[in-house]
Amino acid sequence: MDPLKCWLVVAVTTCTLHVSLQGPNQRRLLRELLVSYNSLERPVVNDSDTITVQLTLSLMQIIDVDEKKQVLTTNIWLGMEWEDPYLRWNESDYPGVTSLRLPDHRIWKPDILLYNSAHENFDATYHTNIVVKSSGICYYLLPGIFKSTCHIDVRWFPFDTQRCELKFGSWSYDGWSIDLKMVEADITNYIANGEWDLVEVPGQRNERSYECCAEPYPDITYTVVMRRRTLYYGLNLLIPCVLISTLALLVFLLPADSGEKISLGITVLLSLTVFMLLVADIMPATSDSVPLIAQYFATTMVIVGLSVIATVLVLQYHHHDPNGSQMPKWTRVILLNWCAWFLRMKRPGEDRVRPACPNKGRQSNLSSIELDPSVSASHLTNGNMLGALGLEAGRGGEEEKLLPASSSSSTGQVEQELARILEEVRYIAKRFHNQDKDESVCSEWKFAAAVIDRLCLMAFSIVTILCTICILMSAPNFVEAISKDFFS
Repeated sequence: MDPLKCWLVVAVTTCTLHVSLQGPNQRRLLRELLVSYNSLERPVVNDSDTITVQLTLSLMQIIDVDEKKQVLTTNIWLGMEWEDPYLRWNESDYPGVTSLRLPDHRIWKPDILLYNSAHENFDATYHTNIVVKSSGICYYLLPGIFKSTCHIDVRWFPFDTQRCELKFGSWSYDGWSIDLKMVEADITNYIANGEWDLVEVPGQRNERSYECCAEPYPDITYTVVMRRRTLYYGLNLLIPCVLISTLALLVFLLPADSGEKISLGITVLLSLTVFMLLVADIMPATSDSVPLIAQYFATTMVIVGLSVIATVLVLQYHHHDPNGSQMPKWTRVILLNWCAWFLRMKRPGEDRVRPACPNKGRQSNLSSIELDPSVSASHLTNGNMLGALGLEAGRGGEEEKLLPASSSSSTGQVEQELARILEEVRYIAKRFHNQDKDESVCSEWKFAAAVIDRLCLMAFSIVTILCTICILMSAPNFVEAISKDFFS
């Protein structure tokens, strides 16, 4: 009969059944078998013989994987099978007695322990009865909650696959006294875990020798291979981070006059910091490797930080004082010519004329007046003054002449009045000329700021998309995780 099936059949009964002293045949068998039996004696006919112990593992459940403490907690049934020549009997001599269930402290048993145990008591198994067949074959099934040390590599978190070893072996016997034979792990009764998918549980028999001793020391190592399910982390960490990094691009679409560009960038940066703290709380405090999600968050924070710096530069260009320094020639060539042509941007006024600085007031037609400063009042006479300035004699239908016909008006007074009027007109013309010049400079700086905004939008969009794809898709099982967790 298959040993695995035997262990599964007796698993339920071994926890509740004790040594039965009922029935004359079983009572007589127990008395005759155990009267001279010594549980400290290794059950071999010859002391040089080796006891072969078949070891198997039935993984029932992965209870917890503690990344911080580097501990794997599992529910395992550990099965052992060996032959005891001192526990044989003839079934015909004891009718009805085909097997016995004996407490483990009454007969000899191999001291198989989990080498990399992290349990408080080291041995976390529940000691059950040992099923003994008439042929002397002993079946020992030990259920327990095993806590084992496991090096958890969070390099590809949350698209990681972990390999945790369970190393079993005799604690006090060498390979010449007890030889271990591996049986494949049983996962037919495995209960699925919400965070981890069980991939496989391969086993391997190892034999190690030391310089001090000639005898070998065998052990059997089962490796629990499990893949992290990424749906939870994708919905709660990755997707919000992608959306927040997308919001950082909106900083370059927000008008500079709104006054909210810096506030939006800082808010996005603080949001990423909060998510970064959540990731740091989950991950172990180790410097061996940086988790994949931490790399993505750090890269996104750098991009958002650079976007805030670029926004400050944009605002500095947009609100540049026209009375300050002029725009450098290289800036005008690179931004206003090359970059504007590359981004298919046109300067304000190329299609239609509109004020570049609406807060400077409306232009006046007098700004286009060009007066010759060489013209003086002394060169203007009563006749050519009217022709030069084109002034009408009256307003609103009144036909009053500017110069009276009376001969008592002196020419000198008229020239003085005309000189003052001409000076005022020159001042007004110069004022509007300066306003036009300031608005032209302001328009150049604002257009340069718009070009930088558009250029940063394209550059940061490309960098954000490339970083998202390159960092997240660098995980070895990214495609498998997405296909199984998000689309299954």
